[in-house]
Amino acid sequence: MDKNTQPLVLVVDDDASIRSAIRRLLVSAGLAVEVYASGTELMQRTQFDRPGCIILDVHMPGMSGLEVQAALNQRQVEVPVIFLTGTAEVPIAVSAMREGAIDFIEKPFDNDALLARVRQAIDRSRRQLDGESERQDVSRRLESLTQRERSVLELVVAGKTNKEIARELGSSHRTIEIHRRHIMEKMAVGTLADLVRMRLLAQGPSGAHGATGL
Repeated sequence: MDKNTQPLVLVVDDDASIRSAIRRLLVSAGLAVEVYASGTELMQRTQFDRPGCIILDVHMPGMSGLEVQAALNQRQVEVPVIFLTGTAEVPIAVSAMREGAIDFIEKPFDNDALLARVRQAIDRSRRQLDGESERQDVSRRLESLTQRERSVLELVVAGKTNKEIARELGSSHRTIEIHRRHIMEKMAVGTLADLVRMRLLAQGPSGAHGATGL
C-alpha cells in the first residue's frame, strides 16, 4: 500500500501510559500510528492528507481538546476526530460533536470498542478523501469548458430544452446541440443525469461554488 494512502491514526494525550497503550493496540491491528503529547505538537504537523483519524484527549494542559479541535476546523482539516473523555467530561465531548467530532469514548476504554470506532472513522475518512478527489477531477473537467459551454451547461442543468437555451443565448438550435455534445465529451459523461450529478458534486456539500462560480 502506498504510504500516502495507508491509514494513519494520530493520538494526542498528555498521559504517556495512555498514548503507549493506544499505540500498542492500533499497531497490533496493523495500523500506522503517530503519538503526540500535546495539541501544540499535533498542530505543528503540516499535512493531514491521509485517510485515518485523530484520537484526542478532552482535558490536556496547554491547548485543551476543544481548542485543538477549533484550530483543526480553522485549518479546514477534515480528518475525523474521536475524543477520549472521563465520565465528568461527557458534556464537553457532546459539545465537541456539535462542532464536528464524530465520536467520543470514555476512559477507561474497551480495546475492542476503541478499535471498532477507529476503523469506522478510517472508513469515513476514506470516503471523504475519495469524494474530494472526485470533486477535483470534476473541477478540472469544468475548467476545460469554454465560457459559452459553461453558460449552456448551467441552463442544461437548470432543465432548459435546447430550444429554450438557444432562445436565451441568442444561438441556433443546431449550435446548442453542438455545444451540448462538446460538454458531454469534455465532462466524459454519457447521460444528462451524470452531467447533473457532476455539476452538483463540483459545488461541494455546501454548494459554496454557485452556478456562476465554475
